[in-house]
Amino acid sequence: MLPPGPSQLALLQTLRIITQPVSFLLSCADRYGDWFTLRVLGPQSPPVVFVSDPEAILAIFSSLADQLELGRIADVFRPLVGNESLIMQNGDRHRQQRQLLMPALQGERLFDYTPAMTAITQAAIAQWPLGQPLDLRRQMSQISLAVILQVVFGLTPGPRYRDLYQRLDQLLEAITDPLYSLQFFWPALQQDWGNWSPWGRFCRQREAIDALITAEIQEGRQSQQPRQDVLELLLAARDRDGNPLSDQELRDQLMTLLLLGHETTASALTWAVFWLLRHPDCLNRLQSELVAIGDNDRAIAKAPYLDAVCREALRLQPIALIAQPRRVASPLSLGGYDFASGTILVPCVLTAHRRAATYPNPDQFQPNRFLERRFSNGEFLPFGGGQRSCIGMALSLIEMKMVLATLLRQCQIAEVSQRPVRPARRGITFVPSQDFRIQVQQWHNPSAQTAIASV
Repeated sequence: MLPPGPSQLALLQTLRIITQPVSFLLSCADRYGDWFTLRVLGPQSPPVVFVSDPEAILAIFSSLADQLELGRIADVFRPLVGNESLIMQNGDRHRQQRQLLMPALQGERLFDYTPAMTAITQAAIAQWPLGQPLDLRRQMSQISLAVILQVVFGLTPGPRYRDLYQRLDQLLEAITDPLYSLQFFWPALQQDWGNWSPWGRFCRQREAIDALITAEIQEGRQSQQPRQDVLELLLAARDRDGNPLSDQELRDQLMTLLLLGHETTASALTWAVFWLLRHPDCLNRLQSELVAIGDNDRAIAKAPYLDAVCREALRLQPIALIAQPRRVASPLSLGGYDFASGTILVPCVLTAHRRAATYPNPDQFQPNRFLERRFSNGEFLPFGGGQRSCIGMALSLIEMKMVLATLLRQCQIAEVSQRPVRPARRGITFVPSQDFRIQVQQWHNPSAQTAIASV
């Protein structure tokens, strides 16, 4: 027997989850609890079961992984990230690639990237006009792209950096547009009829971007100078047969990190600032912690309340509403239910993060939750879980901390929104609606600000 769910026609359920995903999923969780079944994949849809139960989510991520298939859900990203991308792989190939890439994206190496993150943020904020409304989401997007280009790609400011920045910025803005992004979901629209056709323009954009990335990869192979970026480590990586990554493999992994780490981190940062401005007590506590720490980047990255603020922002408004769906390959039982082959199981990040049994007063912003206890991957899963968790999650979290800390240390900001702010879809993420505006009220160190702005 399947979990309960709405009795509406499949078409109506599909429309609701497309147009009102946050309210629809939360209303289903309120009515049906940790398990509910939807019909949202067309008239012949297999059952799609959304799961919030922590133990069941952990089982999906780990002990039941061999009984579940990932299917072709990531294919929508293939034109952007390429065939060699980690997210396109399954089985042994996926495990081997993940083991090859992880050393560059975790552990002590992450602290080598913090000075660049701080400097990029300082330079960007120095250009913000005093006392004028700012679209913070857009500003964070520009900072995040600059961080990826310097920390991941290893680019330094110059002609190639500026060219790639502009082209990627245009592409990443375009793919969040619903009409533009339709062509990634419908292969029939992927027809290159020259520059006048939408897909043709995308192909020309991709070719120009690929040429710039390939040039950087080839220059990195030839360079004898030490670098402190992710590309350097990927260039040095060897598989179990001693072979390096090809130019195409490197290109595809870099584009994967860009696509999955750019808009998501920018959106998470925007939400963190949103909640802090709405909760002055939390903001004051965080500022006090940062003042006590001083200029030590490593100490900032490890600051407990800063970490709690970032995690609570990711909990309360997760950037992705669901983790990667799994298809039941052979019949299994879980949570008291029996699932036939073909059933789709969806760990639901949004409803798991709003589960009152896990998070008392779940609709409130309370960073202290993450100081008082540790949450399992079945309870807190902003980056997914198991072998399919986001490979750049540690890098994204440390970037959030460094950018947020730099912003709060550099200036005093206030919200100047004129209308209510609500979650709004932006590509694969959910961000504060465009009504959210901030302004710089004063610089904490005007003389230093002038020096930064002149760099």
